[in-house]
Order: sequence, then C-alpha cells, then structure tokens
Amino acid sequence: MESNRTEMNALTATDAGLVGCTRCGLVWHQDESHCGRCGAHLHVVNSHGLQAVWAWWIAGLVFYIPANLLPMLVTTTLGHAQKNTIVGGAIELWKHHNYGVALIVFGASIMIPIGKFIAVAYLAITVGNENRRGGAPHLHMLEVVEFIGRWSMIDVFVVAILSALVQLGFVASIHPGPAAASFALSVAFTMLSAQSFDPRLIWRGINREKR
Repeated sequence: MESNRTEMNALTATDAGLVGCTRCGLVWHQDESHCGRCGAHLHVVNSHGLQAVWAWWIAGLVFYIPANLLPMLVTTTLGHAQKNTIVGGAIELWKHHNYGVALIVFGASIMIPIGKFIAVAYLAITVGNENRRGGAPHLHMLEVVEFIGRWSMIDVFVVAILSALVQLGFVASIHPGPAAASFALSVAFTMLSAQSFDPRLIWRGINREKR
C-alpha cells in the first residue's frame, strides 16, 4: 500500500519543468532544444505522438488480414501446385507429426502478432486518457512488445530460405506466395508502431490520480 502511494506521489520530469532525452536518458531543462550529451532533439512528452502509433498500428492490421487469407507458400511438385496459408501450413506440419515446428510457426505468425496488436492498442488507449492509471506494469508490457517483435518474421525467413534452396525445376520448387509480402509489411508496421510509442507517456499525469 505504501509503495503504491509513493508511486502516485512521484514527481515526473514534466511536472518539474524538465525534459528527458529519449536516446540517452539524460534530463534537461525544457528550454533546451538538443541533448548536450548525444545531440538528439529534445521534445516535451505529448499525447499527440500517439497519432503516429495508431497510424502504423492500423497499417499493420490492414496488411495482416491478407497475410492470413492469401497463400504464404506455393509448392510445386511434378507440375502439381499446392498453396498453403499460414494456418494451413501449420496444420500440414501438425498432420505430418512435426508438432514442434507447427507450434513455432503458429505462435510466431499468429499468436505473437495478435498479441502485439492487442498490447499496443491497450497501451495507446490507456495513456491517451489523462486520468488513467500508469506505472511500471505498462512499461514492462512495452518492453515485452519490443522484445518479441523480432520473432514475428520467422515465417518470412523460412519462406525465403526454402525458396532459395528448393529449386529443382519441374521436379520440385518452392515460391513465396502473395501473403509473404503482406506479412512482412504487417510486421514492419507493427514494429514501427511500438517504436513510435513514447514511454514517457506512461508516467504522464500520475500525480493527477485520485488518492
């Protein structure tokens, strides 16, 4: 109970007339325009920065839909072409008893992206409210989103490697489907959405909380 009261009464840099450098973390007076240590541009925390977060988030969601509906991989064997979506590929791997690979593909291509969409939207909605509750849990959530973002590209890497290795002419060949580009763009846009999020917004307005 005491720790919660201390967090709620904490003095933020904005309340003290200071601005923190988003690159190196050093704190300067709000009159300064550039960080004297790393040279980065200084800007006061502003909820309008969430517009970029939402723009990248929506773009990522738009491309994620065709990424799941269109074929990710086109396999040609003796002239017969087989097209698999992300979920279809995971199901095929499961049917062939490749359970571990199927779970990895499903987790990296379905669970992680959806989890990122939900987490980023939750953080943007939460910190967009001046009277919201904020603190360390939200910061930890943002750190997790940034950490797992790199694992979403596993499907694209697998398709690229297989396309380069399996080219046996008429006998067998593997080509990326139209979903590969959509999925790569979706991952890139969601990563930009998370990186556009200013973590200082998490602490903004804590002193406005009701005691």
